[in-house]
Amino acid sequence: MQETRQPGARHAERAPTNTNRLDTHVGIDPHHHDDHQIAYAGSGVLSITTGSGTWVAPPTRALWIPAGTVHEHRAYGRTDLHCVGLPVRCNPLGLDAPAVIAVGPLLRELILEYTREPEDRGPARSRLLGVLLDRLRVSPLQPLHLPAPTDPRLAAVCALLHADPADPRGLAALGARAGAGERTLSRLFRAELGMTFPQWRTQLRLHHALRLLAVGTPVTAVAHRCGWSSASAFIDVFRRAFGHTPGAHPR
Repeated sequence: MQETRQPGARHAERAPTNTNRLDTHVGIDPHHHDDHQIAYAGSGVLSITTGSGTWVAPPTRALWIPAGTVHEHRAYGRTDLHCVGLPVRCNPLGLDAPAVIAVGPLLRELILEYTREPEDRGPARSRLLGVLLDRLRVSPLQPLHLPAPTDPRLAAVCALLHADPADPRGLAALGARAGAGERTLSRLFRAELGMTFPQWRTQLRLHHALRLLAVGTPVTAVAHRCGWSSASAFIDVFRRAFGHTPGAHPR
């Protein structure tokens, strides 16, 4: 699919219900919808970024994007994107901020079927949506949000690690580059990002790992490029985060 990019666009539109194929690294520039949206990558990996950070979803997860949220998409690997638009009055999760939702086999099939169904199916389509919403209500949220800093000192440290997730330096050494002490930065990580420095760095590395796996990078290379000491250490962290090994990760 050829994506039309509109640099800097922040147009509003109704959240579509459709299926599209995005090529690796294709992006959709900042925009927002008048409706809620569920975005699901049946293959590949999809991320959304807002002013509050980045959320990433492999095929075992979906993204909840509330109405009015300015966001941009990015695809990693050949990504089959399935979007479900929901009117503002229909908020099965009761959320007013983006989130990552666990997608089990039944919810996956419901999303795929609903986005394939013609909109003129009437009652049959309405019944399908009802079941889909029921499954969403009981789907657990997943901690796959990488929050964005606002303090310039914290932002400088985070930028260093975004540029090189394998950077082994501790917070004191990174802080020296940013002009801030370790204790100050440690406090800022908790206050602004809601997690410790090691937790944030692990989350960053997992985000990068998902993107590399989506484009076929070998597991050992992913472990090295994302900063794990060994492939086995990476596999252990990945399994605890996603419930399966990187080698079994769907693409």
